Amino acid sequence: MPIYVQALFIFIARITDVSMGTLRTILLVKGNKKIAAILGFFEVMIFLMVLGNVVGNIDKPLLIIAYCGGFACGNLLGGTIEEKLSLGKVSAEVVLKECYEEAVQSLRDEGFGVTIFEGMGLESKSYALKVTLERKNINKVRNIIKKVDPHAFITIFDIRSTAGGHFVPIKK
Repeated sequence: MPIYVQALFIFIARITDVSMGTLRTILLVKGNKKIAAILGFFEVMIFLMVLGNVVGNIDKPLLIIAYCGGFACGNLLGGTIEEKLSLGKVSAEVVLKECYEEAVQSLRDEGFGVTIFEGMGLESKSYALKVTLERKNINKVRNIIKKVDPHAFITIFDIRSTAGGHFVPIKK
């Protein structure tokens, strides 16, 4: 097999196995062990085939570059795929000094459940809003909050699982 074809195979295979590894890790953290195990099986199979190809030809720099380049591109692609899939739920905590009623109403109008906590900030009373939502709706929540209060403090946490509570279906 010509070295350029071999390098292309290594590059593409490496992109594939690293992307699978990224998704496997995310699925494992989210509690999807069975799918993660299946992905892991194929990820390692591809990895071993590619590694054998490179180690057997360690004197060919083009193959090493293809291996390393495939790894780098696989990280980028895996991250992009994960962003597009937007797997799981997140918890958004929004801290506002004022306009909290408008923010709560805007979020609820869009179908999000909101729990309100009153607290004391450095200078004055503040309000913390807790919203549990599908990860794919993060930007929607951010945009709603920024319209009401561009200075709001927003933190987002990944959630592994939920139980109980009240989830309002998002309006179509």
